[in-house]
Amino acid sequence: MNERPEIRQTGGPWPPESEVARWSDHYFNLSRAIVEKFGDVTVTYAIFMRRPVRSAPRLAIEWLAAIAQARGTRFDIDLRYEEGRWVGAGEPLIYLTGPFRHLVDLETLFLQKLGAACVAAYNAYAICADLPDVEFLAFDARHCAGTEMAELMAYAASVGSRMAKSKAGAKGFIGNANDATAHFFGQPGGLGTMPHAIIGYAGSTVRAAEMFHDAHPDAPMTVLVDYFGTEVSDSLAVCERFKDLAGDGRLGVRIDTPGGRYVEGLDPPGSYAVLERHAPEAVRGYRTDTELRHLIGTGVSAAAIWHLREKLDEAGHDKVKIVASSGFGPEKCKVIAVARAPVDMIGTGSFLPQRWSETYATADIVEYDGKPSVKVGREFLLRK
Repeated sequence: MNERPEIRQTGGPWPPESEVARWSDHYFNLSRAIVEKFGDVTVTYAIFMRRPVRSAPRLAIEWLAAIAQARGTRFDIDLRYEEGRWVGAGEPLIYLTGPFRHLVDLETLFLQKLGAACVAAYNAYAICADLPDVEFLAFDARHCAGTEMAELMAYAASVGSRMAKSKAGAKGFIGNANDATAHFFGQPGGLGTMPHAIIGYAGSTVRAAEMFHDAHPDAPMTVLVDYFGTEVSDSLAVCERFKDLAGDGRLGVRIDTPGGRYVEGLDPPGSYAVLERHAPEAVRGYRTDTELRHLIGTGVSAAAIWHLREKLDEAGHDKVKIVASSGFGPEKCKVIAVARAPVDMIGTGSFLPQRWSETYATADIVEYDGKPSVKVGREFLLRK
């Protein structure tokens, strides 16, 4: 783990040792008092997940190390699956050994820092590996329940991305949306250009682009084009207004069309037709309702991306990049890959776990003073 960049946490690890008792489950605090009264022992916890994940333990491990230092003790952390590796359901990720009195009240908190990150890393790997030629931006922060979760999710995306780069030759995540966690992606700050609010403020998509370029003349420009429901018309108008940027490949257009309508110029027959021209195999096989929605449905479908690419190319703007957002989780990205949709970049927070119950990490003590012992039914956790 030492070769990884150090985590920067403002104000130190959270919660600090002084706050552990307040945030720990009460029965763990009661248990600590019992151990302190009747005598300490060395225990080993097996920490595991109930579903396949990608190992993303660094924030949990660094927090444990900080607490051990604050308590003047030492924990032995036997990491069985290095960061980024695939882990099967029920397989211990970590064997954590130390004084019972110093570990018993930490379980609540180290599990919080492990489970969700491992599932998000698994999802991030999947979307990057399925679309290896697409760059990704982590737009998850707005969907997080506070800044601590935002740090966990950005870290997880970087873990999944790094493994997809290594194993699938993927471009992966090139950055994220805010400065605080940009270091996970090797960036000095967050990336992005404009939200819908700036389009509404400007009164037109072209005017919003002009404002952005005037305020940030040296910044790359990706213009959001779905505000008025005229994605194609506004894309072409922006390209005409900024011909130099468009011709040099320094201009992008982003579609974030809501699921309540089709992209300008499309309907169900038109969506089928555009895929027949470019990826007929995508619609000729058996597809579930969800897959069909991603292929030819409303919102940012594979057909919508192909349709916009056609219109840009017909107008001579073949170097303008297409950025897509809106629900690009593992399932949608797999379908977009099947359709070979010509998307250059995807902004997504949909690598976040969809079912929170899947993120529950669990820990059981499996050794007391080196003697194996675990509750009935969890024998599979014993160290082999």
